[in-house]
Amino acid sequence: MNDSTHHYGAVTRVLHWATALLILSQFLKFGDRINDGEHWIGQTLVPTHISLGLLVLALVVFRVVWAIRQRSQRPQHEGPTALLVKGGHGLLYLSMLLMPLTGILYMVGNGYGLGAFGVQLIEKSGAETGWMLALGSLHSPIAWLFLVLVTGHIAAALYHHFVVKDDTLRRMAG
Repeated sequence: MNDSTHHYGAVTRVLHWATALLILSQFLKFGDRINDGEHWIGQTLVPTHISLGLLVLALVVFRVVWAIRQRSQRPQHEGPTALLVKGGHGLLYLSMLLMPLTGILYMVGNGYGLGAFGVQLIEKSGAETGWMLALGSLHSPIAWLFLVLVTGHIAAALYHHFVVKDDTLRRMAG
């Protein structure tokens, strides 16, 4: 269950892959942006986008708490790229937190309220709130940055697996 210095434990691996699958499904919403307006993918995902985003937020908060508790046991990154690896992971976690938070601010700031999984968590007000809208407007730019970070994360894992031929990918794959 727990991490070790050479391998991630079952909890870390399940959290990683569950979060990855949810995030990849959320990335399908880019179909709206690429098509310059509503796209069938986005229209299909709109009912679940907010619910899944809140689920991502809950998983990420749990992941952060778990990672802090496992910190001394986790595989350590050493060498000249250690700072880059730690910085990249830090930006990934920051993005995973900021995406749902800015999404919430966008929805509430527009007066739409917030509902997830059929439950209204914050009632609709119909009134706009400027500061929430301003911060919520960062949702889309952060999403594009996050897409770049995730692509780099995947590319680095594949590079380690196929070029460097080390255990980086295997530590998370199980």
